[in-house]
Amino acid sequence: MSAASQGHNQFGNLPVWDLDDLYPGKDSPQFQAALAEAKNLASKFEADYKGKLVELTRSGGLIRAIRDSEAMEELGGRIGSFAFLQYAQNTTDPERAKFMGDINEALTALSTKTLFFTLELNRIEDSDLEAAFAADAELARYRIWFADLRKAKPHQLDDRLEELFHDKSVTAFSAWNRLYDETLSSLKFDVNGESLDLEATLHLLSDPDAGQREAAFHALSRTFKDNVRLFTHITNVLAKDKEISDRWRGYEDIADSRHMANSIEREVVDALQQAVQDAYPRLSHRYYKMKAKWFGKDQLNAWDRNAPLPTSDERIWDWDSAVSTVLDAYGRFSPELADIAKPFFNSGWIDAPAGNGKRSGAFAHPTVPSAHPYLMLNYLGRTRDIMTLAHELGHGVHQRLAAAQGPILANTPLTLAETASVFGEMLTFRALLEQTTDPKQRFALLSSKVEDMLNTVVRQIAFYTFERKVHTARRQGELRAEEINALWLDVQAESLGEAIIANDGYEVFWTYIPHFIHSPFYVYAYAFGDCLVNSLYAQYEKASTGFAERYFELLKAGGSKHHSELLAPFGLDAKDPQFWSLGLSMIEGLIDELEATSP
Repeated sequence: MSAASQGHNQFGNLPVWDLDDLYPGKDSPQFQAALAEAKNLASKFEADYKGKLVELTRSGGLIRAIRDSEAMEELGGRIGSFAFLQYAQNTTDPERAKFMGDINEALTALSTKTLFFTLELNRIEDSDLEAAFAADAELARYRIWFADLRKAKPHQLDDRLEELFHDKSVTAFSAWNRLYDETLSSLKFDVNGESLDLEATLHLLSDPDAGQREAAFHALSRTFKDNVRLFTHITNVLAKDKEISDRWRGYEDIADSRHMANSIEREVVDALQQAVQDAYPRLSHRYYKMKAKWFGKDQLNAWDRNAPLPTSDERIWDWDSAVSTVLDAYGRFSPELADIAKPFFNSGWIDAPAGNGKRSGAFAHPTVPSAHPYLMLNYLGRTRDIMTLAHELGHGVHQRLAAAQGPILANTPLTLAETASVFGEMLTFRALLEQTTDPKQRFALLSSKVEDMLNTVVRQIAFYTFERKVHTARRQGELRAEEINALWLDVQAESLGEAIIANDGYEVFWTYIPHFIHSPFYVYAYAFGDCLVNSLYAQYEKASTGFAERYFELLKAGGSKHHSELLAPFGLDAKDPQFWSLGLSMIEGLIDELEATSP
């Protein structure tokens, strides 16, 4: 596969992935050899270490098991990434779907052999582990990983039950995730007689033409309603699946397993949720009232919530202009940051074209430390697409910098994983704002940034609240579509305020949010990341000297340090209520500026 696609109309040559850096193809000798090696490594790992970890800890050999574990994780991660990425390019292709399904089954079978590893590690006495840390500095580097494992110990089942849960995952949540993805990717939406996919239809909700926005809204609503029974069933099954797992493992709160995976305390997330909800009147309610007045209305229809202002810069950006805009913004902050980002654009690391069964949205897939990340976009040439590029590129840069930590410690908890992405967006926005001299266009750009921040903070906390309501209600029995719709409308009204009308059809818009399906309660990480970056950026504006160096150290740490330790050099503490106030005050300040210069 070439590193650049053929021409894509007005955008220029959009890049597509070159997966050869992982494997030349699914039938290639290299891929088949890797699969065979993965099987051999799993069998050897089981033979070498099962039932022996306690003794190895006392004899000083535990680090060898850690290294062998990482080697397996590298190989399995590379194989799994290859299968997933080729599937993401066209989720409607049966051959790609079958290949990914087969590989997932194979990897699950192999990881069942090594499931004993973390279970046995948690049986090691604390005193033995501390002695091993004291005797081996390399092993001590994994102290935070062991601490996170220890937190999961009360929720650990006996080995045979863990194997059963693990084996059944292929036919449980993984299977429902795949059904959801393939259904969503195959949906078509009739907009004024034209059949569009999800990405193109959602894109029209921010079209300058009000008629196009309304037509897209109704097209989305019709198709979602046609499929709501299936989406309701998937939601019910996955919520019940999670409840069963949580009950067996003894989790107290429905989101505790997510908090544990994120290495964050429940009280920190509760404080974030409360701070944002308390700020709804000052942020979203206030802003949307202002926006309605700008459009000469008392209220906005749901399809006008993200409408661009009449003075917005609605030009279509070709790909080269988008790339130079983002790289220039990165380079102004730090030439090193731009240098780390540049290989993404000439090495087949980005897949930008939209459509043709491609997965909707955007992501940065880290693959494995020995390779490199791959970024997926659905580029349609708007300023928001430039911000998406800046966002995903930030993830990619973060993943590259953290790769030196190795397969275990390179994984950044979700709460900090959004730091570089949102910071990249902020750098790009500030660069665009400085280049905009026309007062009306500057006003529209500020408005667009406020909306992005509201979508990241207010909307994501509303999503988190909605998920909590759905999962709580599901524990009392299966939910009808009407009940889920009602929960959605309740939370949306609370978060958006009276200035946004919940038009008929809006009640089913929960159906297309993939995070509810793939990773329950993930969404608060976006709000955490935005507030964190707002606080970081405030520190940067106060004193930029030495900031870039400290920022790079934060990114390079990956998951090797707790968030409290990583934020301390910036004078920030997520447990301090003022931390959230500082982040939210930046959004409020931009709204103040808009109000002061309102036309």
